Amino acid sequence: MTASAPSVLPGSLTRRQVLAWRNALFAIFGLCGIAMASWAARIPAVKSALDVNTSQMGVLIFGLAAGSIVGLLASSHIIARFGARRTIAWALTIGAAGLALAGVGATVGPSYALVSAGLVVFGVTFSLCDVSMNLLGAVNERMLGRSTMPVFHAFFSFGTIIGAALGAGAEAVHLPIDIHLGLVAIVFCGGTLISVRFLQSEHVGREEPAADDRSGTWRGRLSIWRDPRTIVLGLIVLGMAFAEGSANDWLTLAMVDGHGTTKAGGALVFGVFVTAMTVGRLAGVRVLDRFGRVRVLRASAVLAAVGLIMLIFVPVLWISIVGVVLWGLGASLGFPVGMSAAADDPKTAAARVSAVATIGYFAFLVGPPVIGFLGQQFGLLHALLIVLVLVAVAGVASGAARKPGASVGA
Repeated sequence: MTASAPSVLPGSLTRRQVLAWRNALFAIFGLCGIAMASWAARIPAVKSALDVNTSQMGVLIFGLAAGSIVGLLASSHIIARFGARRTIAWALTIGAAGLALAGVGATVGPSYALVSAGLVVFGVTFSLCDVSMNLLGAVNERMLGRSTMPVFHAFFSFGTIIGAALGAGAEAVHLPIDIHLGLVAIVFCGGTLISVRFLQSEHVGREEPAADDRSGTWRGRLSIWRDPRTIVLGLIVLGMAFAEGSANDWLTLAMVDGHGTTKAGGALVFGVFVTAMTVGRLAGVRVLDRFGRVRVLRASAVLAAVGLIMLIFVPVLWISIVGVVLWGLGASLGFPVGMSAAADDPKTAAARVSAVATIGYFAFLVGPPVIGFLGQQFGLLHALLIVLVLVAVAGVASGAARKPGASVGA
């Protein structure tokens, strides 16, 4: 906020309360990034521990995605019943248990079924939190009067950097998977319980519901799916979520199998990707303010496409790493911009954010098994060509993210 900002903001909150709310969201986004990247960095180790092939790993990761879809479909209704703040508290506490269970399943036995069960629980709760924290982030953004959504997602990326570094370190010292993910789960749960105390309601600063408010009933919330803008925004998020999620699921393994790096080296390259994502999100606030959502999204799609082409087709390691950087920069803004655009109308924000996120998370549902199957047949690097196609679709659909009243192309 600027120095001239009022001390009391809409909704009878003080400036200090709104900033504390913002900082708590920074922490929650960061914790989610640590948890997700900690799992992603240990995927090669889990594959070795379970002694499964690439296609079977795709099915395993599918459990995480399937759980996410269930959580997303239920999210707007659960938030309407319990509120976003309480949803985050319960979701991340249970999600920590799911992450720890996956770690135990990869070490004790090992048990494919136990890992799968832990990932399903983690997926359901993670997606419930995802919609809730994006909704609260959009409300906080409106109250601050400035673009902050990319910064919230930058903190998620900060978390993924930390998680990737911890994963690489755990691989280097041969730390058992259950101990590693168990420690992460404890930090995840403890940080959540502290942070949620500073969150505010998603209804703060909102006027009384209008007669046409569709958010008050189950049927009304579902009606948002009939709005064409919801679907097109979903395509933007779908393409960029696929670009980000495929890196989370497969980049470490693709570097090991496709470019011959060590497992620790693959985890470090994944760290390069999430670092690029973080830089893109931090720089994205200023870029978005200058050039507008549409131009930035189109340029992002081009960057991601060029980076993927370099990674897939150039066998020189350092060039492929440059490609990973471009891929990360290009994928960095699609999801946060899509969430901001979905929340432009406060009356439909929760329902539209839930719907758009559901379409986006479809990438996580179909991506792991599809890329796993294609990777088994043609190699993981060539399987990533499907990501290239969906990034192009996101670039074409980017016009739907235009702010109300903004000029064409902005």
